[in-house]
Amino acid sequence: MRTFARLDRLPPYVFATVNKIKMDARHAGEDIIDLGMGNPDIGTPQHIVDKLTEAVQKPQNHRYSASMGITKLRMAISSWYKRRYDVDIDPDTEAIVTIGAKEGISHLILVTIRPGDVVFTPNPTYPIHPYSAIISGGDVRGIPVGPGNDFFDNLMNATRQTWPRPKVLIISYPHNPTTEVVDLEFFEKIVDYAKEHDIMIIHDFAYADLAFDGYKPPSFLQVKGAKDIGVEFFSLSKSYSMPGWRVGFCVGNSEVVGALRRIKSYLDYGIFQPIQIASIIALNGPQECVTEICDTYKTRRDALISGLNRVGWEVESPKATMFVWSKIPEKYIKMGSVEFSKMLINKAQVAVSPGLGFGEYGDEYVRFALIENNMRINQAIRGIRKIM
Repeated sequence: MRTFARLDRLPPYVFATVNKIKMDARHAGEDIIDLGMGNPDIGTPQHIVDKLTEAVQKPQNHRYSASMGITKLRMAISSWYKRRYDVDIDPDTEAIVTIGAKEGISHLILVTIRPGDVVFTPNPTYPIHPYSAIISGGDVRGIPVGPGNDFFDNLMNATRQTWPRPKVLIISYPHNPTTEVVDLEFFEKIVDYAKEHDIMIIHDFAYADLAFDGYKPPSFLQVKGAKDIGVEFFSLSKSYSMPGWRVGFCVGNSEVVGALRRIKSYLDYGIFQPIQIASIIALNGPQECVTEICDTYKTRRDALISGLNRVGWEVESPKATMFVWSKIPEKYIKMGSVEFSKMLINKAQVAVSPGLGFGEYGDEYVRFALIENNMRINQAIRGIRKIM
C-alpha cells in the first residue's frame, strides 16, 4: 500500500465515528435529532438569492474570475469594515476574497510556515486551526481555553517553554466550540504580545454577528497596531446563512494578504462570479436579515438551555455563536465525550459533537449546534430526560 506523508500526521476524524452511528440509526428508521455539525439550516435571505439568479443569467459571468476576488466585492468588504468598526481597509492591498474562511486559513498557513515551525492554537478549537499547521508540516502547541482557564497565563507559559519560538498564533472570538467571548482590551494584550515576541496573529471572526443579550463582539483590527502584526478572517456562512456558497475574506496586514494572494494565484481562479456579485449585495444591502438570523439562534439557544436545566443538566447560557458548550453530566463524565455522544444517539436519539474532536482539553464536554427548530429542540430535551 502507498503511504501519503501528510495524511500520516492526521489522526482519525473523531466526528466520523459519531456520524456513522447517527447514519446507521437513521437507516434503521430512527428519528435522530441532529445537533452535531454546525451546518446552518436557515435559508439564505431572498434578496441575495435573487441577485445570484440575475447574475447567473449573464454569460460574461461564467468565465474565470479573479483569485483575489472581484474589485467591487473587495470594495464592499472595505466599506463593511468602515461602517461597522471604523477600520480602514485598502481594497487593493489589504483585502482578499477566500473560498470560505477554512480555505483561506489553510492556504495562509501553508505559505507562511516551514516544516518544523510552531503554531499556537487554542485547545479545544475549530479543527482547521491546528490541522492547517499539521498539513503544512508545522508543529502545533495547544493553549488551553474554556472554563477555569486563564488564556494569557497559559499563553505565556507555552511561550516560555517552546523552542523554536512560535511563528503564528491563531485565535477566534467568539470562540467555537467553547462560546467564550472577549472585549477589546483582550485584543490589545494580544497585539502587545505579538509585537514583543514577533508572532503573526490570525483571528477567525466567523461569529461576528451571532451575539446575544447586548454583547457586541469587537474586531481584532480595531486595536491600534493590529494591522502591523496580523489579519482577520470573516465568513458570510453564519451572518448571512450562506454556508454552501463558500465565501469569506481576509483583511489586515498587506504583506500577509499579499502572500495569500500570491499562493492563491497558483491554486484557484476565484469563486464563481455570480456568487461574488450576490455577496456584494449581502454586505452592502439591507442588514435586517442578519438581525433576524441572530434572533432565530437566540430563540433556539433559550429553548435548549431552558430544557437542559429543567431536566437536570446544568448549562450556562452563551453570549455568542450558534453553539452550546456543555460539560458532560457528572455521572457520565468518565465515559469521555465520544462514548457519551454515542450513548446520546442510542438512548436519547440526539446527535451532538464530542468535545474530543476539538482537542484533548475538550473531552469532558459536548457541543450542541442550534440547527434545529424549537419543536425539534424540545423533542431532543424529552430524549435527554431519559438518561438524566
